[in-house]
Parts: sequence; C-alpha cells; structure tokens
Amino acid sequence: MTMALHSITVDCHDCYAQSLFWTEVTGWQEDPQDPNGPGDPNGRLVGPHWINLLFIPVPEGKFGEPRTGHHRMHLDLMPTVGTRNEEVERLLGLGATLVGDHRKPDGTGWVVLADPEGNEFCVERSPAERTSAI
Repeated sequence: MTMALHSITVDCHDCYAQSLFWTEVTGWQEDPQDPNGPGDPNGRLVGPHWINLLFIPVPEGKFGEPRTGHHRMHLDLMPTVGTRNEEVERLLGLGATLVGDHRKPDGTGWVVLADPEGNEFCVERSPAERTSAI
C-alpha cells in the first residue's frame, strides 16, 4: 500500500492573510467551489495533482505566547521562471523576511526566508541555473 500527499498544513494566526501570501508565492489558487475569506475557519490553496496548502489557525503556545524554536519541517521551493535571486527579491517584496543567506560565490546554495507569520522556507536555484552550472 502507498500513500498520496493530500495537504501540507501550516499552523497560523490569520488563515486568509497566509492564503493570500502563499497564492503570490506559488501561483496556486483557492478552490472556486470553496473560496477563502476573512474570518474563515481555515484557508486552502489547490496545487498540482490536487495537493493542498492548508492554513489552520492555532494558538502559538500554551498561554498564547509566540512560538519559539526551530520549525521541524519547511518547504524547499524552486523557481520555474527566472532565477533564484530574482525570486528572492520578489518574495521579499511580498512581505517575506530574510532568515539566512547560504548562496556561494560559485552560484550554488540557497536562501532561507520566512512568511509573514515566521514560517521558514528555502529558495533554491531554478532548473535552468542548475543545468547551466554543469
């Protein structure tokens, strides 16, 4: 028996704001039969092969204090158009923050960003950049 990936779930405060940010990051869209809206109990974006990005509101800590520590899972993203550096600049313009820059002089490496609620993700080189380096 095998499993199919259905959803990648992101804990957050504002499901709607997160769905708007990640729509711009990924190009994934809300389900037209179940659109996202302010105040909804969750937010959902549908990607290729019906894989979802699901945003669920959760309190940060036992008493509502901000989350601290390293996230145990994150997304690694690769541009489909343009370069890693162009995509990093675009995402910073959308409200992402720079967490760590691991780019190397030879063009390899990645950049760690965080979404508006602090969820970390990495931006790696595009397929074209990987091919041109060979």
